[in-house]
Amino acid sequence: MNRYVLHYAPDNASLIVRLALELARLPYDTRLVDRAAAEQTSAAYRRLNPHWMIPVLETPQGPIFETGAILLWLADTHGGLAPAPDHPDRAAVLKWLFFVSNTLHPALRMTFYPDRYAGPDPAHQASLRDTMQAALKTHLGQLDALAASRPAWLDHETPGILHCYLACCLRWCALYPRTTDRSWFRLADTPHLHNLCLNLETLPCTLTAQAAEGLGPTPFTAPRLANPPEGSAT
Repeated sequence: MNRYVLHYAPDNASLIVRLALELARLPYDTRLVDRAAAEQTSAAYRRLNPHWMIPVLETPQGPIFETGAILLWLADTHGGLAPAPDHPDRAAVLKWLFFVSNTLHPALRMTFYPDRYAGPDPAHQASLRDTMQAALKTHLGQLDALAASRPAWLDHETPGILHCYLACCLRWCALYPRTTDRSWFRLADTPHLHNLCLNLETLPCTLTAQAAEGLGPTPFTAPRLANPPEGSAT
């Protein structure tokens, strides 16, 4: 098997893909995208992803961008990370994967970068952030109820792409944006997602990511800002 190449920045969406690659024990190399130097806007990186977003995964079939697309491609190519296309649980996994990718994750981005969506007016930015944080609380409540129902594809025995995606999003709820009030979020308010994070922290995939990206000993249940050996999160 050819080794994949993950273009990453510490504690960015590439962390989700790193966890999935490690969980599936797939061979890969990493190439740092230096955000401090805005390397994601370089001509070389734009040839991989014209939208300037991190991550990109280089594969024998070409570069893939969009976190959800990468995760689904890995699951379908290698198995074990999600139910197979002909499995009865496939539809359920797809709808929740796309909910996280299309609804939860974009709402987080709008809280991180409200100026990109609401313009330069601080009042407009604050209004957008407040609206998105309220929406995020609703979304997380729905996801906690899902975890409480213990579907086989979201239990502790079969960690997969949704575990990786959810744990990272919960981490970022607690940490970002650094300069604004984050008291709207408490992991304890979603106890079943908390348990999902606790379990993921014990797995080798997380231990590897901790070392590679300087995430600290409890990256999901009691996260702290990354202190990576290379690059920066912002």
